[in-house]
Order: sequence, then structure tokens, then C-alpha cells
Amino acid sequence: MSADFIQVIFFLLAGIALIILLTARLKVHAFFALSIACFVVGLGVQLPVAGIVTAMEEGFGHIMKSLGFIIVLGTTLGVLLEHTGSTRVMAEFILKKTGERHAPLAMNITGFVVGLPIFCDSGYIVLSGLNQTLARRTKIAVPVMATSLAAGLYAVHCLIPPHPGAAAAAGIIGVDFGKLILAGIAVAIPASAVGYWWARYAGKKTPPLHVAQEKDDGTHTKLPSVMQSFLPVVVPIVLIALGSFSSVEANDSRIWQIFKIAGDPVIALLAGVLLALTAIRSWKKNAISKLLQEGVEKAGGILVIIGAGGAFGAVLAATKIGNHLGDSLPLASMGIFFPFLLTALLKTAQGSSTVAIITAASIIQPLMPALGLDTPTGQLLCVLAMGAGSMMISHANDAYFWVISKFSGLEMKTMLKVYSLATLFMGLTALAVVYILSLVML
Repeated sequence: MSADFIQVIFFLLAGIALIILLTARLKVHAFFALSIACFVVGLGVQLPVAGIVTAMEEGFGHIMKSLGFIIVLGTTLGVLLEHTGSTRVMAEFILKKTGERHAPLAMNITGFVVGLPIFCDSGYIVLSGLNQTLARRTKIAVPVMATSLAAGLYAVHCLIPPHPGAAAAAGIIGVDFGKLILAGIAVAIPASAVGYWWARYAGKKTPPLHVAQEKDDGTHTKLPSVMQSFLPVVVPIVLIALGSFSSVEANDSRIWQIFKIAGDPVIALLAGVLLALTAIRSWKKNAISKLLQEGVEKAGGILVIIGAGGAFGAVLAATKIGNHLGDSLPLASMGIFFPFLLTALLKTAQGSSTVAIITAASIIQPLMPALGLDTPTGQLLCVLAMGAGSMMISHANDAYFWVISKFSGLEMKTMLKVYSLATLFMGLTALAVVYILSLVML
């Protein structure tokens, strides 16, 4: 084992430890934590300061080019769906189809559907009122209802673009968005189902909690129709899927060319935003402007983290870490398990699924040939494996953990027993599905 290898690994571990310390313990914003780690790793392996800065700028710019519009449009779509009450309409429609007796399943499915364009914490806050109402009406234990909803939102958040972790990993590794969305849905469905099943099993052992009466603030007196509510979610997914198929088809006919253009993630999400705008009842200039501004501002915070992740990855690439690890470790025998384990460790240690998967993708990108995953299929499986790893384990250092606890009135002990264990089983289930896909696809 060469001295260069030991030096690179030491400062890589120091950089990761610094990210975890700054974000989890000192509550430093992830952008600054990742930026500082760039200099720690770069200077540690004796890269020139100018070279470090250049690599950071190039990495940041590459991610902005790949994901900037997608994150802004995806975030804006989520804000519009929350404001118009479309999320509530979708939830109530699904509940009617399943019946109150299957209310936990209805909330799990609702979380999955609503979670496609909306971040898990926002989705949970928006749907928590309906969830509490159903718990009171059906006398089903709150931990069952809360974890069922949380699992549906969480499975999508960790695996499917335009959520920032999956989107950033796709940009860093180089995975087609359409294929990732379709494969991510296939992996997220069983993961979400396992979270629901665990909630039913573990949550039923806890007594029903007192649920406060829901207060109607009157903000959604005129809700959109079911079709108006679902279309902004369904149409972008269908368009992106068609765009992905059109690339595979390699057909020069006009219809496939149209699908290819309309299936570009930017165009597809823009269509979703326009459809969501049709559900707004009041077209006052200030109201629309405020909503669009909220979407852009919310996206800004996400973009700087993703950009810093890209900068960190570029600095790691400049250290030639891929060559060092490929020559010194039996990575070829590890395959998709290495991305999964690395992301799971990062997630459990520092709490953020987004930071975990971005950091892991930055480390793994130069290792793809050594892992035997440097093909389009291998890259897709790698991102899915990292998504599975970013699920586990959600506990007290995860902001989403506290959102669920606060809005459901659940104590720490109950959260750890029901929700945290659910995320463990969800991650392992997602990994198992990815492994089965690797046997079929590789």
C-alpha cells in the first residue's frame, strides 16, 4: 500500500468527518461544510490552491448546468400544489378508493403520489392535518398513520428526481433522468410498502393517542378538481418517460422527435408548473408573484448545497482517488454494495439524505470502472443503490424525523421503535430490489 494511497484516504476520511461534524454537530450549512472539506482534502494531498478553486468552480458549474432548471421548476411545482390544495384533493380521492378501514394504506399511497413533486418534509406538513383527522375518525393508532404517510413520502424522496439527492447523483454519475424515474418508482414501491407493513405491525402495539381537533383556516374553500390536482404530477412523469423511450427508439419520425423534446425534464416540469397554475382561483398579480418567488427562493438553498457537492466531487477527482482505491481495494467484487454502504454510513452519521447521497456520488464517480459499473445500466443501478442507502437510518439527527414527531405528537421512543426501524427495513428492501434488477440487467 503506497504512501500516496494512505495520504489520499486519510484526508478523504478527514473531509467526510469534517462534513459530518460541521453539519450534524455544529449545525453549519452544508454548502460551507462541503466547501471547507474541498480545501481540507485538496491541501491535504498537496494540490495547489489555484487548482482547488478551479476544480470547485468547474464542479459547481457542471451541476448547475445539469440541474439548475430542474430543481427550480420541481420546487415551484411543489409550492403550487401545496397552495392550491391539490395535495389534499389527491389524498381524499385515494382515501375514497381504499375506504376508511384502510386509512393507513391510503395515506401511504397518498404520500407516494404527493411526494413525487414535493419534498418529504413539506409533504408531511401539508398532509398532517388530514392524517390527524383520519386517526381521530378511525381510532387507528397515530404511529401507524404517521409512519405510513412518512414512508410513502420518504421512499420517493430518496430515489426519484427531481428530488435533490437523486437528481444530483444522476448528474454526477451521468444517468438519464427518464430511466432513473421509471426504475426509481419500481424500487420505491416495495420500499414504501415495507414501511407501511412495519407501521401496521409495530404501530398497532401503541395505544391510540389523543388527537386535537383540526382547525379549518378556510384557505382552501374552493379546491381544484381531481383531474386538475393529478395532472401536474402525472403529465411530467409521462412526458419524461416518453422522452426516455424516444431516445432508446432512435426513430427519426416526427412524433418521436416531439416526444424527445417534450420529454426533456425541463420542458416536462414546466408543463407541470403551467398545469398547476390552472388550479389557482385568484389570479392576483401579487399572489402569483409571491408563489413563484417562494418556489425560486426555496430552490436556491437546495441548489447551493448540490453545487457544493459537485465542487467536492471535482476536487476528489483531481486527487485521482479513483485510481488509488481501484488499485488498492477489491472494489470489483463489491459492485452496488459499496455505494449502498457508503451512503448508508453517511446518512446515519450526519442525518441528511441529500448531503449523504451527494457526498457519496462525489466519492464514487471516479470509482465506477473499478466497481464494474461504468456502463449506462451500471450507472443507473449505482444511483439506485445510493438512494437505498440514503434511506437508512433516519433518527434524531434527521430534520424529517422531527417534522414527523412534532406534527404527529409522537415521543422519541415511539419514533425510534416505529419510524426509524421502518427506514432501516425500507433501505434494505430497496437494496434487495436493486440487487434483483442487477441480476436481470447486468
